[in-house]
Amino acid sequence: MLSLDQFLLLGSIVVPAFVSLLLFAGFGNTDNFAKKLAYIGFGFPFLAGIVLFFRFDEGDNGYAFEFLCSRFGLQELGIHFHLGLNGVSSPLFAMAGIVGLAAGLAAINSGADRIRLYLALISLMQAGLMGVFASVDLFFYYLFHEFALIPTFIMIGLWGGRDRRSVALEITIYLTLGALLSLAGLVALNTFVDAESFDFPSLSKALADSNLFDSTKSKIFGFLLIGFGILVALFPFHTWAVRAYDAAPTSVSMLHAGVLKKFGLYGLIQVAAPLLPESAQSWSPLLLWLALGNVLFVGMVAIAQTNLKSMVGNGSVMHMGYCFLGIGVCSSLGASSAIMLMVAHGLSVSLMFLLAHYIQRRADTMEMSEMGGLAKQTPLLACFFVAASLATIGLPGFGNFWGEFGVFLSLGQQSSTQFFLYFAALGIIISAVFGLRAVARIFFGEPSEELESVLSKKKISDLSFSEIIPAGLILFSLLLIGLWPRTISPRIDVEIESRYGALDIKVAGSDLPPCCPAKEEKKTATSPLQLKD
Repeated sequence: MLSLDQFLLLGSIVVPAFVSLLLFAGFGNTDNFAKKLAYIGFGFPFLAGIVLFFRFDEGDNGYAFEFLCSRFGLQELGIHFHLGLNGVSSPLFAMAGIVGLAAGLAAINSGADRIRLYLALISLMQAGLMGVFASVDLFFYYLFHEFALIPTFIMIGLWGGRDRRSVALEITIYLTLGALLSLAGLVALNTFVDAESFDFPSLSKALADSNLFDSTKSKIFGFLLIGFGILVALFPFHTWAVRAYDAAPTSVSMLHAGVLKKFGLYGLIQVAAPLLPESAQSWSPLLLWLALGNVLFVGMVAIAQTNLKSMVGNGSVMHMGYCFLGIGVCSSLGASSAIMLMVAHGLSVSLMFLLAHYIQRRADTMEMSEMGGLAKQTPLLACFFVAASLATIGLPGFGNFWGEFGVFLSLGQQSSTQFFLYFAALGIIISAVFGLRAVARIFFGEPSEELESVLSKKKISDLSFSEIIPAGLILFSLLLIGLWPRTISPRIDVEIESRYGALDIKVAGSDLPPCCPAKEEKKTATSPLQLKD
């Protein structure tokens, strides 16, 4: 008999998947009925994510709400349908439910042609996203990622914008390569250590008892790093991402940039770094340099953009660099901060894509030079966009601030990484330049000739109630984490402390700056919030 928690965890995957099957099968006769089904498909994962988030015991490390089913015919290979949430996956699972509901509402009200197929693919994508963060078994962790990825290719090809066919082909090549490299690393990890099961706890125990050569561990970590890095748009493997977001429908951009892109970072934090700490240390310098490429190079590209959606896409890729910097430091502080930033970034970038869509519907363009003065017609939309831009910059009061602040602290914690801190801090200025300039170009100043022409043909109205709900839901979540970061930080700290002990031993002590002397009994703070209770 399933408990309520197990029912919610399993249902967060099964319900949107079942809704998707009904829509594919043509169940119901009208588009309105399909939309009602879609409300259920997106609403249940949202409710499950929120309820399980608040029912999670922050003081415990390990997995909660576990559901295990071995009757899939794969148990002889050590593969089981094993679900559960720990301190790392719990906030990401809730974030996936929030962004999924917002993207689902945007899809329902999008007016897209072939709306039944459109909603069926988005529902399937949502089922895969919830499964990624609920999976304990690595096989299903990877499988659910593919369930979420395949609809992305199809929807860009069918409903995408300019050059959608070539973009769909490009991301298929890039992401298939990244998925295969990461799969090779995961399979090698399981094969060489001969674990009882293909899940996180079993692999951790087996690796602790194994005698693998350091060179073998390093090669496995390299496969995982490059594979996951391609999937997350690590520099210089980032070019596919911006073109994909440019061409993708709004809901797909929200789900992919906001949630699916966290798959690789989640894998590095949950699997690669804690299970292969020595290899993480050896690959750390390369990862830090590549992450700086995201922050500086892609950030400068974002400044040069005149198209709003291209700017948001480049800004998203740029801020992935901060997450990689947190992972590359190889400390519990860096990992905890990267997780906080992953959650906040998922919310803020999905909000930016949603607001960009709202702006396009009113101005009939994404070119910022063809806008101007929109705040007079859409003051509420202007407020939302200013708030989202400030969150992206990392202003205190929004969730992004705590993640970036923690990453900066982790870089300053070691003398060997302080050099990267100076350049990473430039990203704040870069974000402010392209974010605030977009606000000025779109909402203030005199309307452009193109916008005047649009105004002569139609009346531009402010946000409707159906548009406020998804945007408000995301903005409220960002403010909640920003104003009360301990909403998510304690559970992250407990889990990371238990998994990153080997890396913290290497960090603590000799490399700490004079302002942070090591204590005799090491107790490493894993987030800036632990410095003061």
